[in-house]
Amino acid sequence: MDNNRVLMPFKENSHPHQQCLDAALRIAEKTCLARSVRLTSIRRRVLELVWRSHEPVKAYDILDKLRDEHAGSAPPTVYRALDFLQAEGLVHKIESLNAYVGCAQPDHSHHSQFLICHDCGAVAELDNADVRLLLADKAKQLGFRIDYETIEIKGTCAACAAVKQ
Repeated sequence: MDNNRVLMPFKENSHPHQQCLDAALRIAEKTCLARSVRLTSIRRRVLELVWRSHEPVKAYDILDKLRDEHAGSAPPTVYRALDFLQAEGLVHKIESLNAYVGCAQPDHSHHSQFLICHDCGAVAELDNADVRLLLADKAKQLGFRIDYETIEIKGTCAACAAVKQ
């Protein structure tokens, strides 16, 4: 297994986003079926709304969209769906933004590191075991037990950097 994988690169504006969305939904359906869990219509719709772009989306933005479609939608509905999707590895929470992004490879176990562009909001997802092992080793040296990790690095993506030059 490769110790340094780019799970989801920054996407160019011209990439075929509908293909990303369709693939994410197919993988989600296959993953849920294999795990004997239900991808209900509301969970599927929340997943679609998370995947509508490659930028993190907040729960209340999802709720606003759902309310446009179903007047009775309420915060618990969205949060329960997001909790399910996160538990199944179909979405990741970007803690620093309190927002969600789709997981490019929910059918493969991984620990993610996120690169977040502070200009355009795009996110890239990495899985670098060397980074994870280095941090785990340093934590162990300090007698610290890691329960949960999230690594988020903010900066400027190549597309935004090119515009600034």
